[in-house]
Amino acid sequence: MTDPASSILPSLSSALADIVARTRSAVVSVHSHRSRASGFVWKPGLIVTADEPLADEGEVSIRLSDGTDRPARIAGRDHTTDIALLRFDAANSAPIALSSVIPDLGSLCVVVAAEQGVTTAALGMVSLIGGRWRSMRGGEIDARIELDVRLRRRHEGGLVLNASGEAIGMAVQGVRRILVIPSGTIDRVAGRLETHGRIARGYLGVGLQPVELDDGLGAMVMSVDRAGPSAAAGIRQGDIIVAWNNEKLSGVRSLLRALGPDSVGSVVDVSIRRAGEPIKIKLTIGERAEA
Repeated sequence: MTDPASSILPSLSSALADIVARTRSAVVSVHSHRSRASGFVWKPGLIVTADEPLADEGEVSIRLSDGTDRPARIAGRDHTTDIALLRFDAANSAPIALSSVIPDLGSLCVVVAAEQGVTTAALGMVSLIGGRWRSMRGGEIDARIELDVRLRRRHEGGLVLNASGEAIGMAVQGVRRILVIPSGTIDRVAGRLETHGRIARGYLGVGLQPVELDDGLGAMVMSVDRAGPSAAAGIRQGDIIVAWNNEKLSGVRSLLRALGPDSVGSVVDVSIRRAGEPIKIKLTIGERAEA
């Protein structure tokens, strides 16, 4: 009797090797000051890589799959989604096409990265699938995808491929888990970085502390930036924000979640309590300065 594994395993092995071979030319090593990572050609002349392992200063270079080194410069970076964009000489570089497909729970994925220009590959399983979420730094990620796979620090920024060979995102290290930054997030954030060099964030200019009220939750103003939007609108220290655009506040985090890139410049109705008296204020959201 023929052992099924005698045909299935070699076929699977060949298929995985073929998937890696088809994408290796788009994967690069990223070298910055005392730091190494991986990345991939997103568009001609543009490399997407992980922001976390990218040095804050010094020169940046990339090593292509053919072993050649090229200088690069940071076109923009977003700490909240762990995405950075690099520019380089685009000669003979083929971009990878990203797919919006979300993998199935339990399906196999391959992380294709690079180490000193040499392609690496690691096989893993999708261990968790979830909806849209926010990172600890406030970045909006289009889908929660976790992998059961070993990922070295210098392999962060590598491509994640599904079993069909589609590039579905970028591998990064989360807190005690490996995460995939999905293609939708990459295209959205990298597109803004390409155009503007940064991701705008809404700014209120206040320090807030959650408080419990008799009829719900509120956010007490603990400090006010005198040059910020809240001060200009008339908000004072000790005020309690209870509603935002006529919707009751469900907590400080819900308020901060409203301060995405599209919020800058918008006018909102803020309901506050000052010494027990209700007051309504119109506030124009500002833009947070770069750190």
